[in-house]
Amino acid sequence: MNNIFVISGPSGSGKSTLIKMLTKEHDCILFSVSHTTREKREGEIDSEDYYFISRESFRDMIEKELFAEWAEVHDELYGTSINEIETKSAGDSILILDIDVQGAKIIKDKFPDSLHVFIMPPGLVELKKRLLKREKELNNDFRKRLVTAEEEIKIGESGFYDYKITNDNIDKSYNRFKNIFRKYMRSVTIPDKKPPKEH
Repeated sequence: MNNIFVISGPSGSGKSTLIKMLTKEHDCILFSVSHTTREKREGEIDSEDYYFISRESFRDMIEKELFAEWAEVHDELYGTSINEIETKSAGDSILILDIDVQGAKIIKDKFPDSLHVFIMPPGLVELKKRLLKREKELNNDFRKRLVTAEEEIKIGESGFYDYKITNDNIDKSYNRFKNIFRKYMRSVTIPDKKPPKEH
């Protein structure tokens, strides 16, 4: 059995923040690093944030059927390799996948025991504020993200996901998120070990 915990949600929903908070509390978590053709942003580290590869290399991996799922998002390619899943989702580890709704559906089909959580923004008005703060200005990429967010929210509300969390308060949202994760830990019989305290 593969221990896979999938998180989806539109850009700006706060899912990355929730994942970081959860990772600090549980040493059984391994994060799935996706392959992408997009440019590396300031502060990002290759092989930690993403595997940054060329479009040619990505296409070569598709032809060799090395991806468990992949998709084109905002003119860039993103994918989760089979090797990433097989090496990180076994034993006493839980693999967390932060992927879009397209990839989540594929993972659910291939790994039916995986658990899926959708992080919902409080509303499109608030999401627009968050994206504007992140993007700094209204541009084509911003508009694309808004359109994508509306489409993802529809799927998030459709009942496909096992759980849906509306992230209108980070502390309350994290508490629910953590409880869902710990329930999943118990279901796959992984001990609730904590990382050692720093001195």
